[in-house]
Amino acid sequence: MYSFEEYIRQGEPSRIEKTYLWRTAIGLQQVDDLTPSAYLIERAKENIEGKITVDEVKNLIDGYYKQQSVRAEDERTEEADKVSAQIVEILSEKTFHLSSLQYIEIHRRLFGGIYKFAGKIRDYNITKDEWALNGKTVFYSDARMISATLDYDFRQEKDFSFKNLSRTETVEHIAKFVSGIWQIHPFGEGNTRTTAVFAIKYLRAFGFDVNNDLFAQHSRYFRNALVRANFNDAKNNIHATVEYLMRFFGNLLLEEKHELKNRSLHVFAKTNNTAESKRDNVKEG
Repeated sequence: MYSFEEYIRQGEPSRIEKTYLWRTAIGLQQVDDLTPSAYLIERAKENIEGKITVDEVKNLIDGYYKQQSVRAEDERTEEADKVSAQIVEILSEKTFHLSSLQYIEIHRRLFGGIYKFAGKIRDYNITKDEWALNGKTVFYSDARMISATLDYDFRQEKDFSFKNLSRTETVEHIAKFVSGIWQIHPFGEGNTRTTAVFAIKYLRAFGFDVNNDLFAQHSRYFRNALVRANFNDAKNNIHATVEYLMRFFGNLLLEEKHELKNRSLHVFAKTNNTAESKRDNVKEG
């Protein structure tokens, strides 16, 4: 992925750790169909090799885009580059606080300078056409209820005890918590990337050995699994389920070997194996 395999093969611990961080950061851009620039990839390599710091990468990226006459269609490449660098910086830090304030602060840091609303709770209601739902939308939190709902979910999680839970129960609880805060969708954009970064830091802080590379390789699956965990269509016998999200977290935390295919997440996956299957294959993540 992105010519970083050489650093894994070399086996140097510090380079391997940085490689996984960059692969995760860049891979997460796929949830919004973003692709980083060749310039960012070269700076990432320099960071992995110890030639420059992450802070220097950020400064170089800022300077690069200030010097460019950026066309409208290139603006999202700039977003991919800057957010990738921010993700690496945040995941490199050994700090964490289980609170809605931490969640909001991650969004502010990821998208500061990109979105005017970075770190701000949306004050309007939203819908999103979802591929996995054949164009339908998840019902997200009412804007008037976001702050109260976020605070409630985080209070509940802070008071929760994992003691005496089985491995499966642990994974199920994590899946439900992450799914719940994602469904609130407190920000205008960038909710999935914010949730993923928060989840990684939370799991690490709790003592889980998190294989970040799974987010790099299956970021679209992660998002589609969140969608399916929050969608009901009783008329068509479709019900919200954390089954797919548990497969992701089972692989992430328990070294399980579930096959993570986006086509299995489409609402018509079991009823249409022709045209829909071809369409699903295009979206494989």
